[in-house]
Amino acid sequence: MGIVVLTMKASVIEMFLVLLVTGIHSNQEMTKKMKRPKFTVPQISCDVRAGKITNVEFIVKCPPGCQDPRYHVYGTDVYASYSSVCGAAVHSGVLDNSGGKILVRKVAGQSGYKGSYSNGVWSLSLPRWRESFVVSGETAKADQSPSVPGTAAQPVSVTQVPGTTAIEATHTTLPKPFPSAGSTTSSLRPQPVGQRSKDLGEPTLWKPESVLLDAGFVPKEELSTQSLEPASQGDPSCKVDLSFLIDGSSSIGKRRFRIQKQFLTDVAQTLDVGPAGPLMGVVQYGDNPATQFNLKTHMNSQDVKAAIEKISQRGGLSNAGRAISFVTKNFFSKFNGNRGGAPNVAVVMVDGWPTDKVEEASRFARESGINIFFITIEGASENEKQYVLEPNFANKAVCRTNGFYSLTVQNWFSLHKTVQPLVKRVCDTDRLACSKTCLNSADIGFVIDGSSSVGTSNFRTVLQFVANISREFEISDTDTRIGAIQYTYEQRLEFGFDEYSTKSDVLNAIKRVGYWSGGTSTGAAINYALELLFKKSKPNKRKLMILITDGRSYDDIRIPAMLAHHKGVITYAIGVAWAAQDELDVIATHPARDHAFFVDEFDNLYKVVPKVIQNICTEFNSQPRN
Repeated sequence: MGIVVLTMKASVIEMFLVLLVTGIHSNQEMTKKMKRPKFTVPQISCDVRAGKITNVEFIVKCPPGCQDPRYHVYGTDVYASYSSVCGAAVHSGVLDNSGGKILVRKVAGQSGYKGSYSNGVWSLSLPRWRESFVVSGETAKADQSPSVPGTAAQPVSVTQVPGTTAIEATHTTLPKPFPSAGSTTSSLRPQPVGQRSKDLGEPTLWKPESVLLDAGFVPKEELSTQSLEPASQGDPSCKVDLSFLIDGSSSIGKRRFRIQKQFLTDVAQTLDVGPAGPLMGVVQYGDNPATQFNLKTHMNSQDVKAAIEKISQRGGLSNAGRAISFVTKNFFSKFNGNRGGAPNVAVVMVDGWPTDKVEEASRFARESGINIFFITIEGASENEKQYVLEPNFANKAVCRTNGFYSLTVQNWFSLHKTVQPLVKRVCDTDRLACSKTCLNSADIGFVIDGSSSVGTSNFRTVLQFVANISREFEISDTDTRIGAIQYTYEQRLEFGFDEYSTKSDVLNAIKRVGYWSGGTSTGAAINYALELLFKKSKPNKRKLMILITDGRSYDDIRIPAMLAHHKGVITYAIGVAWAAQDELDVIATHPARDHAFFVDEFDNLYKVVPKVIQNICTEFNSQPRN
């Protein structure tokens, strides 16, 4: 019996050992089968920006050739998420131009990013951005375990517009950066690391439909909101054509953008928009500008208010200079509702400072008759001024540097206090100095040599020259006015400044001038022009005398020329054939090289026209802006 029991125990033990060994072997086989497949690192193109990828930490593979300057990088060591991921990797030295794997980790936005040259890549400076990233090359182990403790490298997710590939998506509008840990705050100006958060605790998630605004057009529902109620005709004491250039950059955040829209609404209500008063349009800018609605879209304040409420934020940088150029070339046109007789006013709103230069674009706007106002909200602190691309940008942009055109607001919550001062200024049309341009603000008197040496045929050529210059100007009783005298030994008033107020009437009057014939008393002709033409010139007009002669004067020209200069008459002397260069130089305003011209025959007079117009405008635009 005992032997049987022992035999049974041995069998049980043997069976247990077999099962144990079999279980271990099966478990090893199962482990082999269940082993996680090797992680495949996705490859991205050189122009993919970190802001396009929503992961806080990720591994990607960069292709060769990302050292190309087309792939913009912003910052040094710590990069703004608007940067090319692979370009930043090359700049930091993690990769060379042959590409490879990198580990990217999102970090908080910085108050400024300094540009530098490193490893064949120029990185650019940027005032501030709401999200940053750093790159490292510790990717050999990163396939299995990331370099940052407590985190796991995630598959890359690129924010994409429906219907586009991942690479194509990088060419659409700038996404609003995904808020990284610690980047959101309810403080207006958080203290750590000088960071300047702009979202007031409200993460701004990118919506693909915002791409529709990039082409510069507006959704159909914003094209018209005509009120069914009887509309006001507007305030006739404030007849201006007004464009607001609002900052839609990512740095501004959702809450501040709403404050900006409320400010526009308050301005529209205060202005009393209407066809007999002010008209208002809005252009929003980020990377690129787009018209939200133009001057003729809405004809009362209520409709303007409804249109403002529908505006959605574009995101991107703060390219105010590009926006000013856009407004100059596109906004103030007859097609968009520009009325011609009303002053053109552009109010530029900027959060902090622009990310491009405004000086050249603003100069062109001023020369085009646009009165630029600048509202700077939360300007650069002393520590941030090193990141400002163009110091003193507001003074370089505005119509005049006398303080009338610049408003500085300490914080966004004080913006509402600016409504009344701004409206009062834009409606003060007598002080809108930039409404005057080189082409609409002069009294031009032509002094035409009708002596015998000219001849009938050449005299018609001279009249064509006079007409060619005249048609370049904006002619009306409130803009440029044209007058003409003809002289020989004697003088004759052909028509005065107040006789014709349209361009067609002036051109027809020039055609009707008859050839006189006689001697050449140029000195007496200058005196006659001062008395019969320029004595009746308006005080706010520039006085321009354009004298055309083909020979030496029979009388003294020095004293009359000095008198003209003393009276503020800018004199251009045009000599043909036998005209004396020394006399032309005396007659012409100093410097003579800019005001005296000579051609050897009458048929070449047409060549002088663009030079005269250019010099008139150059001289006008060089006037001090204070």
